This record gives sequence, C-alpha cells and structure tokens, in this order.
Amino acid sequence: MSPSLILIIISAYFLFLIGISWVTGRKSDNSSFFLANRSSPWYIVAFGMIGSSLSGVTFVSIPGTVGTQAFSYMQLVFGYFLGYLAIINILLPLYYKLNLTSIYAYLRSRLGKASHKTGASFFMLSRTIGSSFRLYLVAMVLDRFVLSQWDVPFWVTVVVTIVLIWLYTFRSGIKTIIWTDTLQTAFLVGAVLISIGIIAADLKVSITALPALIADSSYSKVFFWDWSGPQNFFKMFFSGAFITIVMTGLDQDMMQKNLSCRSLKDAQKNMFWFSLVLIGVNLLFLSLGALLYIYSEAKGIAIPAQADELFPMLALQHFAPIAGFTFVVGLIAAAYSSADSALTALTTSFCVDFLGFNKDKGSVKTRMWVHIGMSVVLGLQILLFRSLHDDSLITQLFKVAGYTYGPLLGMFAFGLFTSWSVKDKWVPVVAILSPIFCYILSKNSEAWLSGYKFGFELLILNGLITFCGLWLLRLPKNP
Repeated sequence: MSPSLILIIISAYFLFLIGISWVTGRKSDNSSFFLANRSSPWYIVAFGMIGSSLSGVTFVSIPGTVGTQAFSYMQLVFGYFLGYLAIINILLPLYYKLNLTSIYAYLRSRLGKASHKTGASFFMLSRTIGSSFRLYLVAMVLDRFVLSQWDVPFWVTVVVTIVLIWLYTFRSGIKTIIWTDTLQTAFLVGAVLISIGIIAADLKVSITALPALIADSSYSKVFFWDWSGPQNFFKMFFSGAFITIVMTGLDQDMMQKNLSCRSLKDAQKNMFWFSLVLIGVNLLFLSLGALLYIYSEAKGIAIPAQADELFPMLALQHFAPIAGFTFVVGLIAAAYSSADSALTALTTSFCVDFLGFNKDKGSVKTRMWVHIGMSVVLGLQILLFRSLHDDSLITQLFKVAGYTYGPLLGMFAFGLFTSWSVKDKWVPVVAILSPIFCYILSKNSEAWLSGYKFGFELLILNGLITFCGLWLLRLPKNP
C-alpha cells in the first residue's frame, strides 16, 4: 500500500471517530465525561472493552509469538477468567456501594489520604508511560512508512497523533469512548477474520478445515508443565489472574467503563460476557499466528528475524489489498482504543483524586484544561522516548511502569482482607521500595536463586511485599 493511501485511510478513520464524538458530545458535562451519566448499555461496554484490552503492540505481537511459544499464551488467558470472577464478585460491588468515580478514593476511606494519593499517583505513572510507549510505536510507524516521503518532522507527527485523540475525547470523554471502542473493536476483530479468510483461500483450504490444520501443526501446543520455564502452566495461570485483577480491577482506565453502566448488575454482566469473549478473541489471534507461519512455510517466504514483523509483512506485501487495508485500520484501532481511554482516565483521576472533584464541585472549564495538560504530558513523553535513541532502554521503561501495579495490589488487598489501620504517612515509602526491590530481584534471580527466572509471577511477589510492609505499619486496635 502506498503512503498516500494509508494516510487517506487514517484520515477517514479519524473523521468517523470525530463524527461519533460530535453526536455523543452534545449537552455534555463532567458527569458525561467521567461516567457517561451512568447510562451505558452493558453489552456495548463489554464489546468495546475487547479493543481496550488489546494494544497495537498486542495486535502484531500475539500472532508473532506462536513461532516460539505455540499457544502457551492461552494459559495466561485462562487465568484472566479467574481474575475477572474476582472483579465481578469483590471489586465491582465495592465500587458501586461507595458510588466511586475514581476507584482510588477507596484507599482514602480505608487507609488514609497519603495512601489515596499514592495509589492515584502510581496509576498515573503507569498509564502515562504505558500509553506514551504505545503511541510512540504508532508515531514511529507513521513517521517511517507514511510521512517520511513528505519530510514531515517527527514532532509534527506526535502533535497530530495527540490532537486527533484530543479532538474526539475532550467534549464528553467516556461517553464517547464507550461507542468509539465498539467501532474500534469491530475493526480489530474484522482485520483478523479477513486475514484468516485470505490465508484459507490462498492455501485452498476451507474455513471448516482450518481448525484441523492448526491442530495438526507444531504450533498448537497449549499446556506446558516444566516448572523451571517461564511458560509453566501454574505460573502463567495464576499470574494471568493477578494481572487481570490489577490491570483491570485496580485500573481506573478499565474500571471507569464498568462504572458507567446503569447498575451493579449490568456491570457484572458486562464483565462476565467480556471475559468469555476475550478468551475467544485471543484464541483467534493465536490461530492467525499459526496460520501465518503455516502460510509462510507453504509459500517459501522467509520468516523475519523479528517475529512481530511477520503479520505486517504478509498483510502489506503478500496478501490481497483488502488485507493491507484492514491491517492498517486494525492496527490504528488497537493502538488508539487503549490510548484514548487512558487519556480520559488520567484526566478523571487527576480531577477527582488531586483536585477534589465530586458531584457538586469541579468546573467543566477546569476539566478541559486538565485534559489538555494530560495530552501535552503524553506528547512530551513520546518526544522523550524519541530523544533517548535507545529502543532497549525505552522497552525497559515500559516494563518498569508495570511494576507500579504491584503496590496497588498490596494496598487494595490489605484494605479488603484486613481490618487494621496503618501509619498512613509511611505508605508511600513502602509503595516505592517494593517495586524497586522486585526489579533488582528480577535482574539477579538467576544468580541468586539457582537459575530461577521470574516471569509474570513477579507481580504477585510485588503485591505481597507491599502487603507485608503495610502489616508492619499497622496501628494497634482500640480495646
């Protein structure tokens, strides 16, 4: 596909999103921006959250991992379901009972003001770095393959990227995103289905015969039992459960959409059906990955050194033009469906957790300025990544951001499963030291622990250390 055609596709896509924003944004206020007036249909939220849970990185990475890891990723996905059950039965009832706008307000009522600020700060740090990283990758693709032929400076690409998101989110925030996420999820899943159909046609295999073709290949192994390996079933399953709890249940971005449902019952239905559909969507992505490798072998196409490049290479250079079109739209949808809601969640958290917005306090004008400020922060973070000129360092920064979810897990667990109060002013110290210790341990675990290499389970340890730290800070109970 030519750069001009790709640019036209992207422009048309965003014009469509801006149109949705205009329709949903009329007569909007802070209640619309933060929680969509608590009137979102649960089934729309459930379908749209699929796109939010899959980033642009995931869109190309999951199919690529099949070459070396087969379907082992499904072990993590099965764990997700256990985590969603915990959210449905423990966290959602709590959030609705307290009528929360920002979920971190729970920490204030349970542990204290410093704990509240710490939880919100860790979320904002994680989301700022994570969203900037994902947008940086998209901006790099646009810069290298689309805008480079017109000598457009990288900073202009970044500004355009941020402005486009701001344009369709500034007016009514989550109320718009509920509907744009639905559209983006449709494009995302559609891109995968069309690619699978094209592969089946090129290989002259019927759609009904594809499951058998995948099952008979060397790529379809799901369960791994070697305890020393990072793909061990128990490690991945329980890590998947805790990843879901912290990165969905304790994440303002994802929970804000659930809190926009009409009632607790609707939010629970949304989460249950979303979790089931997500299993199917991830299986679909892995199936596509297996077919990409099978197709390459059948056609004698060399596998790229970077597995992440396999899907884009085939879609843009070997498949029919419709595959290239849907790939571009799917990639943009996957990238921006997570970034736009993150921008809204960051604005919400800052307004509620730091400026003290509530039902009776907080102007629309102030919220709009905060939204602009968060957009600028994301843009500057992307430019900072660019200036580092070190992809490995940038990747490490992205991974480090994930460590900040461990303290959130520990704080919420302590609040939910104990009745102790704590020395609130020392909670930030515990929350900072825990991820630092875990990061050092992960870097030296093979030398210190007889070759043991941490995987996703490090998140559980991070939360446990924070929990123990809070236990040491507990106050004596009144007699």
